[in-house]
Amino acid sequence: MQAERLQGRSIQFYRRQHVKPDGRSLYLYGYDEPRGDAGAEFQDPVSSASEMRFHPLRQEWALYSPHRQNRTFQPSRAANPLAPATPGGAITEIPFPDFELAVFGNRFPSLHPAAPAPVEVPWENRSAAGDAEVVVYSPDDAGSLATIGQDRRVLLIEALIDRYQHHFAAGAAYVLPFENRGEAVGVTLSHPHGQIYAFPIVPEPQAKAEAAFAGGYDLEAERQKWAEDFEVSAAGGLRSYCPPYARFPHEVWISSEARRAGPWEFSSDEVEGLASLLGDTVARYDRLFDQPMPYMMSFQAAPRENDGSFQFTVQFYPIMRSAGRLKYLASVEQATGVFTVDVDPKAAAKALRDI
Repeated sequence: MQAERLQGRSIQFYRRQHVKPDGRSLYLYGYDEPRGDAGAEFQDPVSSASEMRFHPLRQEWALYSPHRQNRTFQPSRAANPLAPATPGGAITEIPFPDFELAVFGNRFPSLHPAAPAPVEVPWENRSAAGDAEVVVYSPDDAGSLATIGQDRRVLLIEALIDRYQHHFAAGAAYVLPFENRGEAVGVTLSHPHGQIYAFPIVPEPQAKAEAAFAGGYDLEAERQKWAEDFEVSAAGGLRSYCPPYARFPHEVWISSEARRAGPWEFSSDEVEGLASLLGDTVARYDRLFDQPMPYMMSFQAAPRENDGSFQFTVQFYPIMRSAGRLKYLASVEQATGVFTVDVDPKAAAKALRDI
């Protein structure tokens, strides 16, 4: 399929869609027009047999996807499914010899556009209709948000904005781009990548955040009250900081000084600022204990339907509390949702700021 030239918030870029033999779509994003013919591809059908079930005591939904037990686990470098295709090499998810940034439907999805309708059972359930995508930052099998460079981070944000628009148009209630980094977090593929889940419902934490903003909570006004003590860095009208109510040691948030529901409302300067702070945050993390920091990161934007009061954040949850020591979500956290925090956010902000 012919590539489309798109005008982003800060750049012009190309998007090329390729439909895989199993029906999944692959999107190639780049400053240069993606070209070339596809090579060998996976042929096996992708399971859509996921389901959502409601927990009556916790008042939240869970996803059930037994087929994910078969997903790729720590493959060799030669069998890396996120690498560009090479002549005579293993089949990969990106059947082209080169690319800048790629997004494709997950081969082992928790959410699927064709998820079956719920069957009648003696508990509350619903279809897991939605989407699950993989976002590959680079053709290189090593690196991070800190090392891929500012241009690639800007392209990533523009691609995520494009995916937000695609999934909202398709009916998603909530869209969550996220990244899991490090084996300690459970990552099964080391190639630098993130994911996107497009949900048919607004998950409980985001629904509560939406209600808080609708009720008058102003994150930026609050941030200004404690900015100096908790701030880490700033760029392009955005700030990074350790919120005083952080639940993880060295937890960092990024948000804009102007109220923005999501990155689709950003100016070109704000896109550049967010791209810079994503790299800056990961670089600081990696220098904090002189090793790559395992973390969970998510883009927390407004649901598709919102009243305009939502304030977008990027939230990083690192899981090292000190060198060689992991933060585990043990009995108290799992049973009650009440986190025990070992590092004071003010001290965490100073440690990261001083790097």
